[in-house]
Amino acid sequence: MPISEHLPLLLAAVTGLSILLAPQISAQQIPPDWMNKSRISLEQELTALYGEAQRPRLQQGLKQIAEFWRPDDGLAEVFEEFVRKNFAGDQATLDVMFHRYEYLLEQLNGHLTEINREFRQQSDLDLGKIYPFDETFAGYAPGAHITDDFFQNKLAFIILLNFPLTTLHERLTEGGGWSRRQWAEVRLAQQFAKRIPAEVNLSVSRISSEAEQYISQYNIYMHHLINNNGVRLFPPKLRLLAHWNLRDELKANYNEGKTGFAKQIMIQQVMERIVTQTIPEVVINNPAVDWNPFSNEVTAAAVKDEDGPLNVPVKITNAPEPDLRYATLLKTFLASTKIDPYSPTAPTLIARRFDENREIPEERVKALLESVVGSPLVPKIASLIEARLHRPLEPFDIWYNGFQPRRQYTEAQLDEIVRKKYPTADAYKADIPNMLMKLGFTKERAETIAGNIEVDPARGSGHAMGAGMKSAHAHLRTRVEKNGMNYKGFNIAVHEMGHNVEQTLSMNDIDHYLLNGVPNTAFTEAIAFVFQAHDLDLLGCSASDPRGEALKTLNDFWAVYEIAGVALVDMEVWHWMYGHPSATPAQLKDATLHIAKNIWNKYYAPVFKKNDVQLLAIYSHMIDSYMYLPDYPIGHLIAHQIEVQVKKSGSVGKEVERMVKAGSISPDLWMIHATGSPVGSEALLQATELAIKEYRE
Repeated sequence: MPISEHLPLLLAAVTGLSILLAPQISAQQIPPDWMNKSRISLEQELTALYGEAQRPRLQQGLKQIAEFWRPDDGLAEVFEEFVRKNFAGDQATLDVMFHRYEYLLEQLNGHLTEINREFRQQSDLDLGKIYPFDETFAGYAPGAHITDDFFQNKLAFIILLNFPLTTLHERLTEGGGWSRRQWAEVRLAQQFAKRIPAEVNLSVSRISSEAEQYISQYNIYMHHLINNNGVRLFPPKLRLLAHWNLRDELKANYNEGKTGFAKQIMIQQVMERIVTQTIPEVVINNPAVDWNPFSNEVTAAAVKDEDGPLNVPVKITNAPEPDLRYATLLKTFLASTKIDPYSPTAPTLIARRFDENREIPEERVKALLESVVGSPLVPKIASLIEARLHRPLEPFDIWYNGFQPRRQYTEAQLDEIVRKKYPTADAYKADIPNMLMKLGFTKERAETIAGNIEVDPARGSGHAMGAGMKSAHAHLRTRVEKNGMNYKGFNIAVHEMGHNVEQTLSMNDIDHYLLNGVPNTAFTEAIAFVFQAHDLDLLGCSASDPRGEALKTLNDFWAVYEIAGVALVDMEVWHWMYGHPSATPAQLKDATLHIAKNIWNKYYAPVFKKNDVQLLAIYSHMIDSYMYLPDYPIGHLIAHQIEVQVKKSGSVGKEVERMVKAGSISPDLWMIHATGSPVGSEALLQATELAIKEYRE
């Protein structure tokens, strides 16, 4: 996933949480007497000076700055002088203003991104101990005061006077007729659509950093898990981050027979302990203890995990983690509500996420997700899975990945191949040009793109950080164990590389800096999914299968079925928090588990034949990513549409290069440019129905 930067002037397409930046003041706070008189007078005066054709622009600009102007910004004389001095009444002046702002904001955003990345270095990367001052640096937002400054020095008011603020309805219904310049002007004005105090931005940044750090160090030392017979099922030196690595290890054991099934049952038990907060606190990120997740018994480690820190507890105890998971989620909620008073047009984070960040209404997103989880195709695929597994479905089979085309290598063999190929992060970076050429990029383009991507060893599972300006580089953070990268790490690294390629191309190949990026996070996730699907091809380990396309489609559908339910849980949990703003962590835990069970019982229990399962609440994104999870199923749907287009040309590189040049326009416009159709689930559902038929034949 691309990491959030929390910088106040970055576009929504550049940062996942730019929706949290910059507030709006109600026009009711403006003294109406002199303001209204000044507006009428200025409209007449400047229309006479610049011509009647400028009146609509002038009217809108005066209205926009009036909604943000505060008494301490100045009274009538100051207001009138500002408007006379800064209204661009002719196209030449407006052009100069637009291009100057575009260039200078690129410099500002770019350098703030670099500073923010450096301040987070120790926290994000696997560089040793994190000290308290490292945490403070990571939680500091260097650009938190910029919005305040731009309103106080009136640079923001100049934009609001001269460029239009638009509604979501206008962007969705009229945007198809706008020029590239008009779209860039819209994105420029959007950066100043709110006016939030710096202390609020700083508070959000600090809480976000704390949540990310909590998640990034939530490791389980698997060799220290024992079953009821005292047997260690997992090999030494296996440290798995929740939830990502736990889920991927579960997926990796489908071809391991009875031993693999036992491992999967144990991982499911660990996941359930995490979401119910019955996991002993002492076992988290600690190889000094052994733990039976079934009995919940904890003992001093009988073996030493050489790769782990000797974090020996003072007392061996199975005391549970004290609802810290939900306390962390609650803190992110409370931080986000500090934005609400400054965002009257989107007064909750939920509204800001869908209407401003995604630019897809929540009702439409929910309908898309329900069209998959409620599809009559689900039980048909479930019966195919049961036939392949030769057993009834278990709850963890929501992560079934057995529809992959047959391959000639086991997971262990893939681990060995990857370790030899990529012993360090630098080795992975050196091979990026070769991988990009395998994906269809020309040698010249592959080398240029790779030259704009840095690779760093991640403390967590990995993430992608885009550059804030054309002269800077994107950063790929990937997890590399001491004995080299394993296949799980490679799979994630290829995903993050997809983000980096999109970030690089949509920054450097775009016609307007203000349009850099993609419409929303789901689009960069979609491109990352397309890259990730080719990971075995990049290793030279892919295998031919006559039903390969059908199997891949079934696999894609099942992945969307799983993550769509997770996203529905995330959405409903945020609605519950807004309905219960004074809740305790324990109450939030109970509510989350209740929501997860209800969604499971509605969409999954009829297929899995088991009620009240809580696994849909395991995703770590729910805790630290401010309702990020809906982007994944949307991204999968978009990825399928992109892959259909890729098949027509036979080149991932060619199609991705073409698609990303559209930039951060509205979602449906981008998709129509890319594939000929708006965002939807129809393509996946139709392809899945055909795949089921082909598979059975």
